[in-house]
Amino acid sequence: MCGRYSFVPTKKQSDEQLQGLELPVSQQLSFNIAPTQRAYVIANDQPRQLQPMAWGLVPYWSKDGANSGKLINARAEGILEKPSFREPALRRHCLVPADSFYEWRSLPGKRKVPYRIRLKNGDLMFLAGIWDEWRGGTSPKRTFSIITTTPNAEVSGLHNRMPVLLIGDAQQKEWLETTDPETIRRLLHPPADDILELYRVSERLNTPGPDGPDLQNPVEDTDLTLF
Repeated sequence: MCGRYSFVPTKKQSDEQLQGLELPVSQQLSFNIAPTQRAYVIANDQPRQLQPMAWGLVPYWSKDGANSGKLINARAEGILEKPSFREPALRRHCLVPADSFYEWRSLPGKRKVPYRIRLKNGDLMFLAGIWDEWRGGTSPKRTFSIITTTPNAEVSGLHNRMPVLLIGDAQQKEWLETTDPETIRRLLHPPADDILELYRVSERLNTPGPDGPDLQNPVEDTDLTLF
């Protein structure tokens, strides 16, 4: 799964990968984005805009519009057939920009330690996502879910799922534009091996409240050897 990520782009990342986008006047960036919180996406209805949505899909047909955080992830396998996801999976695609995502490794005694995972080349990641709009209240509510797949070699030592990464402008553009089922299935696969790096970070990430750059400082792996 993908249960936490960060989006604090460097100037170089913004200049090279967010150029040409309409950005919010005041961006609320976070080193510790958690389910139900607001985050930024690039949605296919406004592909030149970085817009805020709440993380955790609320289907348009929801009775109460409540975001319980249960639909933060959508499995790539069978996504076009599942009732909660099939309509947005076909028609409402988004890119979820991130500088990294986090995953946890379990230690004896039910202790869990977090790892930061990022691209080796220093680029921003663009995670494949779907979004929906609920209109049952006084104002529309836009929400999104991150699509997950089986892990590549680097992530497999931590978890059996990881977010789908759309690598390069061509894949990102294709994801935003396509409504073809076969193209959708083709794009939703694990990334190539050896493009990611990971390192252990602070256990303060075990709760959604803390934020700040210190959360991404490396922590020595004294308890275990990862591989």
